Amino acid sequence: MSDDTPWQVRLHDLQTSIEARTASAGSLDLLRQIEVSALGKKGELSQLLRVTGSLPVEERRDYGTGVNTLRAHVEGLIAARKDALERGAIDAELDDRRFDVTLPGAPLPLGHAHPLSLVQTEIEDVFRTMGFHVCDYPEVESEFSNFESVNIPSWHPARDMQDTFWLDSGRLLRTHTSAGQIRAMKQFAPPFRAIFPGKVYRYEATDASHEHTFHQLEGLMIGRSISVAHLLSSMRTLLGAILKRDVEVRLRPGYFPFVEPGFELDIRCGICGGPGCSVCKQSGWVELLPCGLVQPNVLRFGGLDPSEWQGWAFGLGLSRLVMMRFSVGDIRLLAGGDLRFLDAF
Repeated sequence: MSDDTPWQVRLHDLQTSIEARTASAGSLDLLRQIEVSALGKKGELSQLLRVTGSLPVEERRDYGTGVNTLRAHVEGLIAARKDALERGAIDAELDDRRFDVTLPGAPLPLGHAHPLSLVQTEIEDVFRTMGFHVCDYPEVESEFSNFESVNIPSWHPARDMQDTFWLDSGRLLRTHTSAGQIRAMKQFAPPFRAIFPGKVYRYEATDASHEHTFHQLEGLMIGRSISVAHLLSSMRTLLGAILKRDVEVRLRPGYFPFVEPGFELDIRCGICGGPGCSVCKQSGWVELLPCGLVQPNVLRFGGLDPSEWQGWAFGLGLSRLVMMRFSVGDIRLLAGGDLRFLDAF
């Protein structure tokens, strides 16, 4: 060290000095200055650590322990003094006769519903008026519920289309709300109508129209003599009510293991209006709603006889519908937590 004073004495003297300065600090600003001078990168304790190498080898460990012990002691002193100063300021303000405790406090900013919640609530209201149950099913599913029960066995190539988050327990984060179809068939006696909205998860790269966590809304109607016409009528009612405008749609043949025949229902892109953008991949159309008549195997898994009962099902991309409704150009904004974005709603 720089002089012959034993390091134990120097640590004790520094502790006494800091304790005195801290006790006499009459404001938070002064206390902050003491904190920086004692604990800062160039503070007194940091300077002490820098001379560790100049000590005899057999003393270095005890010296380092002593400096760190002093640091912890000083941190506690400063925290206690800060608390005392803050409480003192509050007490002084309360003792001030000019302080009127009956005055209203500063207004707190009120939160509001997320755009996903707004649209989901509207959709639920629309379907309730059409006699649908609204169900909430688990996000953690078994392999059977997520795949096997909706006609996607282990060897089926459709599994490659849904990159899955697997858990250590052998269960998984559901890749689609279609996993709720069998649950609904087990829960309700036919005929019935039900929707089940919720979050789904895909292990995939993100871009303006794809996210690893997003929202879907599954719909299912089971009855006798159900046809594609029933499906289209319900979808047009839904989209018109949610988007608040006439919606141009197109129906394309599509393959989904849990419906037969299957369709892709697309809507005209609400971001660009048709010329093409990053959301619609320059096509002018946005894939929104895979749908079709329930595949007989799925009915059997649900305990229903396909010769007696039929149904239709759809899987609505709720996140994409929100994007079309509010002209949001990037799906990642919906789960990004940016208050500037959310304040727009």
